[in-house]
Amino acid sequence: MILASLYVGGHVLLEGVPGVAKTTLAKTIATVLQLEFRRIQFTPDLLPSDIIGTMVYNPKTGEFNVRLGPIFANIILADEINRASPKTQSALLEAMQERQVTIEGVTYKLPDPFLVLATQNPIELEGTYPLPEAQLDRFFMRIIIDYPSKSETVEILKRLKRIYDFKVKPVASAKDILKIRELVWKVYVDESILNYIADIVEESRRHSAVRLGGSPRAAIALLMASRALALMDGRDYVIPDDVKEVAEPVLNHRIILSTEAVFEGVKPVDVIRDILKRVPPP
Repeated sequence: MILASLYVGGHVLLEGVPGVAKTTLAKTIATVLQLEFRRIQFTPDLLPSDIIGTMVYNPKTGEFNVRLGPIFANIILADEINRASPKTQSALLEAMQERQVTIEGVTYKLPDPFLVLATQNPIELEGTYPLPEAQLDRFFMRIIIDYPSKSETVEILKRLKRIYDFKVKPVASAKDILKIRELVWKVYVDESILNYIADIVEESRRHSAVRLGGSPRAAIALLMASRALALMDGRDYVIPDDVKEVAEPVLNHRIILSTEAVFEGVKPVDVIRDILKRVPPP
C-alpha cells in the first residue's frame, strides 16, 4: 500500500506502537528504490524552520545563506508527528500539499518523487497534539500496523541474525517511479467502477454511525489507489476487488464517527466494512 501511495504521489500515516519496524520499513523502501531518506523526530520544541530550513548568516561574506531543512529528501519519516505543536505540523502538511516550501520569500521545490511517512502512537495521548480532521484528510492513506502474532514473533526470533545481516539491494530508481506514475494514469476505469466509488463515498456520509463522511478528495484517493493496485497486479484496468482492497486504508482516517458510535465502541474500519456490504459492486 505504501508503494501504491508513492506511485500516485500520496502520503501515508502509519499508526502503531513503538517497535513494529516502521523506521526499518521506510529505510528499506528508500534503499530498494535508490531514494534519499531522512528521519525527523517530532518533539514539542520542534520549530517549522527545523523542518523546512532557514537563513543563516555567513560572517565571511557578510551575507545570509539559505540552509535547507531535512524535508528536502525523497522519503521523509516524520516520527511521532502528533508530538509537535500545531504550527509545526502545519508547516509539514503545507509542504506535503504544495510540494514546495518558502524561506524568506523565496520558493524552493521539493524533490520528486516525494513521500512523507508520518507515524503516531495511538496509545500515548499525554503531551500530544492530535491532527485535526482537515489535516488528516491530506494523507492519502492511514495504515495501522498491529503487533505480530505469536507465530510471527517466534519466526522473527528464529531469523534474528539473518534480519540484522540482511542487506537490501536496489531494484529501481526515481526515474522508474516517475514512469510508473504515468502508467497509473493510463489504467482504464469503467464508468460502473466510478459509480461504485461514488456510491461508497455517498454511503459513508449517510451512515448512521458517521458524523463526517468521505470528501471528494476521498473519492479521488479511492480511484487513484485502485488504479495503482491494478497496475501492481499486472492489469491495465480496475476491478471492484481493487476498490474493496484499498477502501480501508484510504477511508479509515476520513470517516469521523458520531459521539454515540464512539461510546458504543464502533471503529471506522467497522463502518467501512459495513458500507462495502451495503453497496453492491458492479
